Amino acid sequence: MEHRTLKLGGIAAAVATALLHMNGATAQETPPPADGLNMERVVVTGTSGASSKMKTSVSISTLEGDAIKNAAPLSAAEVLRSVPGVRSESSGGEGNANITVRGVPISAGGARYVQIQEDGLPVLQFGDFNFATPDSFVRIDGTLDHLEVVRGGSASTLATNAPGGIVNFITKTGEEKGGHIGISRGLGYDETRYDFDYGAPISDKTRFFIGGSYRTGEGVRNTGMSTEDGGQIRGNITHELDNGFIRLSFKHLDDKAPTALPVPVNVVNHQIQEIPGIDPRTVSFYSPYWVRDVTLGKNNTPVSTNVNDGLHVKSDTLGLEGSFDLGDGWNLSDKFRAASNSGRFSGIFAGNSGTLGNYVFATGPQKGQAYNGRAFSAVVFNTSIDDAGNTLNDTKLAKTFKLADGSKLTTTAGLYLSTQKLALTWNFNEYLMQETGDKPALLQTASTTPGLVGPAFGACCSRAVDMEYKLTSPYLNVGYEAGPLNLDASVRQDRQRATGTANIATASAANGGALRYDPATEQLVDYKINHNSYSVGGNYAITKSLALFARVSDGVAFNADRILFGTPLDGSAPININTVKQVEGGVKWRSGGVSTFVTLFQAKTDESNYEATTQRSTSNKYDAKGVELEGAYNLGGFRITGGMTYTDAKITGTAAADVANIGNTPRRQAKYIYQIAPTYTFDKAVVGASLIGTGKSWGDDAHTIILPAYEVVNAFVNYSVTEKATLSLSVNNLFNKIGYTEVESDGHAARSISGRAAKVSLSYAF
Repeated sequence: MEHRTLKLGGIAAAVATALLHMNGATAQETPPPADGLNMERVVVTGTSGASSKMKTSVSISTLEGDAIKNAAPLSAAEVLRSVPGVRSESSGGEGNANITVRGVPISAGGARYVQIQEDGLPVLQFGDFNFATPDSFVRIDGTLDHLEVVRGGSASTLATNAPGGIVNFITKTGEEKGGHIGISRGLGYDETRYDFDYGAPISDKTRFFIGGSYRTGEGVRNTGMSTEDGGQIRGNITHELDNGFIRLSFKHLDDKAPTALPVPVNVVNHQIQEIPGIDPRTVSFYSPYWVRDVTLGKNNTPVSTNVNDGLHVKSDTLGLEGSFDLGDGWNLSDKFRAASNSGRFSGIFAGNSGTLGNYVFATGPQKGQAYNGRAFSAVVFNTSIDDAGNTLNDTKLAKTFKLADGSKLTTTAGLYLSTQKLALTWNFNEYLMQETGDKPALLQTASTTPGLVGPAFGACCSRAVDMEYKLTSPYLNVGYEAGPLNLDASVRQDRQRATGTANIATASAANGGALRYDPATEQLVDYKINHNSYSVGGNYAITKSLALFARVSDGVAFNADRILFGTPLDGSAPININTVKQVEGGVKWRSGGVSTFVTLFQAKTDESNYEATTQRSTSNKYDAKGVELEGAYNLGGFRITGGMTYTDAKITGTAAADVANIGNTPRRQAKYIYQIAPTYTFDKAVVGASLIGTGKSWGDDAHTIILPAYEVVNAFVNYSVTEKATLSLSVNNLFNKIGYTEVESDGHAARSISGRAAKVSLSYAF
């Protein structure tokens, strides 16, 4: 694989040399042509100031709102599958996705190394909270203007906990007067959705924008009832000043959607095999025949919840942003947002692959009757997100110096402050359930509660977490521009202070064997930790259509609740952190309607974890090398975009217990992932499709289970009924493919992407 990586590097260098000869000095005298990747698009993510993609020395992709809508995504994470270099395991439903970039591992769930932002500030300060991932609080609708995705590069120093990259969902601000209303309906599944957005000027210097969405129904997976309900409304008002602007924004999100967890499977000779009657594309185990799940509250009182509520999230945010030209080259900008985030995660996890037997129905229309068939352990992951609110502020002061030779030097000093709260109450109860994908019923056990077996996994997981993480992060960026050359260097110091408590409920004879939170077992958390990060990069425009860039960076992702219940966290012992060091370089080229973005990269990751269910501490090192390619071509009404990422990743170090894994490819890391999306515009219609594929990978670090390669095709047709009315048909997973994204290490359960989902929509522009 090392020879193959070197060969790819040689090919990229040869391409760059050839392109240099193709674009002679005369090209510098003509304006740059239009290009499919929109290289002149000004980006604000991962940069100290707004700059075009052609001039930045980072790998950055942009997706426009219309293109995102046409891709028919089922969640925010699914949008990211269209971005080269990004591995987004969007198989969990509306949230709870695993996201990473460039061979940086997914070993703890969520998006530990990638920061998900809305309008330049993080949704949550940590991407890998248990049961509260940032994508769970993001919804895709007509309020989205475009998406910017930075891989590697300056993300290490221009954001906290983002050494792998930044995903920034940017909202419309009413710059263009007008809006849309729309309605969509699922075909073959029950879902109705309403969308609206509108923006307009209030006066010569003031404008507003408001929009949102609401949906209800069953969703794309089988639940047998209405398990989707809710939506969001968001807006902003912008006032232009003589020397800048100020903007006030808000968001209200209250949404309920089913979540998808691993379902029973068998593994034979390293291969995953489906169990008859259990379709991993459609099954969810939500059912009208569930009973209320009674759990333990933090104050030792019972709490009754509806399992079928699934993932229920609430978020209310208020933001204030301003930018001011102070004169003489000085600029001051500030972004502030306060968010109240809460909810509940309720999903059914397969505790085993099930067994044949003779049982008795405990719920449903056949209650009391015999059942001869398969039954499995249905573990309800029932976690209350009591508080995931945060307060964030990012202030920048920049000064631009115009030097005598015509070059420019810009220095930017910034201070980022955040307070992130995390209050969770875990409860995992185990039930005996009919093993079917069609309205399963609970089966009789010794308990008086229908189907209840008792606390799951040896009563490991009734937990109460009350934490607060405060971050103070000063940073400095220096940029130099001289003709075709752009150089920048930045440093950041992240200082984290963590305080709070964590407790595990235990059973005692004095309490009749019932679980109870005992103050004597409470873990006190009080520690400080810091890390210095850096990033240095450069971009050189050989012509206006050809540029080379390179960068080296070192960044950190601090641990949060995933290290609770392990080593002491009272400041008496060292606190483990997770670091990523990256080197990258590449070429940007455009000619006519063709444009390409090629990047060679190497990422070295050093991380530590504590697994709550197994109570094992792990320590791993990884080395990933590869190349990512992004390209686009426009010709008249035809447009095609695409990308491919090749990654050669290895485990280079482990704890003593896992030393046999050294040299193996990390779990769920395919050699190849790729995307291609052609569209064609006719007189009144636009047709298009997208192909998203991944090569095979290993489901575990020990290389005992294979996750097969798969391809997914999405397609759409938009037809202009009138000048302002558009009728659309879109299909996600057109050929109804199974695509496994993860498997339990013992092979009893696996999770797949959802099956085919088609919908028809009607929208009206005004």
